[in-house]
Amino acid sequence: MTNTLTPATATESDSARRFLFEEADIRGESVRLTHSYREILTLHQYAPGVARLLGEFLAASVLLSSTLKFAGKLILQARSDGQVPLLMAECSDQLHIRGIARGAEQATGLENSLLLADGQLVITIDPDDGQRYQGIVMLEEESLAASIDSYFASSEQLGTRLWLAADGEQAGGILLQQLPAQLQAAPSVRRAQWEHACTLAATTRPEELLSLAPTELLRRLYHEDKVSVFEARTVQFACTCSRERTLGALLSLGNEEIISLLREMGVITMDCEFCNMQYHFDENDLESVLGGGESKTLH
Repeated sequence: MTNTLTPATATESDSARRFLFEEADIRGESVRLTHSYREILTLHQYAPGVARLLGEFLAASVLLSSTLKFAGKLILQARSDGQVPLLMAECSDQLHIRGIARGAEQATGLENSLLLADGQLVITIDPDDGQRYQGIVMLEEESLAASIDSYFASSEQLGTRLWLAADGEQAGGILLQQLPAQLQAAPSVRRAQWEHACTLAATTRPEELLSLAPTELLRRLYHEDKVSVFEARTVQFACTCSRERTLGALLSLGNEEIISLLREMGVITMDCEFCNMQYHFDENDLESVLGGGESKTLH
């Protein structure tokens, strides 16, 4: 952790940094994605508007996952009647990200009003050990950040604001979040400090979120404030698919359907939509899990 905001010498690609205001009950997180974002985009042929939107979702998932206090993942999912019926991004507590836009092959729009018309945003917190939690909010046409801001504003949680940007090559963002009163107890002081931090963050231009190293961006925004910045954490693309999980999904079809597929094709191939990995299952792979009696019907 450093106690001064000095210019960075590196671009800090694919990293997230936590920061704290030393005289206010406010924390923050910044993120910048390049290689991990591009790696996800190379797996699919997304139109520019869809690629931009997915980048914002990925950046937001990293920022929001920083609020997790346990092992697990945070999932952002948008469903809409627009040109992108389904878009999803997720980030684990280890900052492993993945994302996908489904049904967007014909999408030509550049604005959220076309891409995610009449949509809903679902925020899912999925701990490795414990119950899932979901929150739902209507998607704001203005931006994804505005939708997430509305979600937190309508809840009873502490103030939270996001600023996001993406251009198909890079994605970035900043999160600010109020903390329980420790340094400042007076509501008027807490309110003034929160407004001050948010007002400065709102001056950030999209190109700054995409081109500046997080430490440099924070230095420009808060050079008159006392801010502690933590060491950068690496963000990387990593899919959670596996042969075991894919087999579990296949078995959910039921024995009769699986046997019918094996008779028809000989080998069942299942693709992971996130990473394009293919998993192949033949009669020998499935005989033990289908059960001896039923598997004999394959012959």
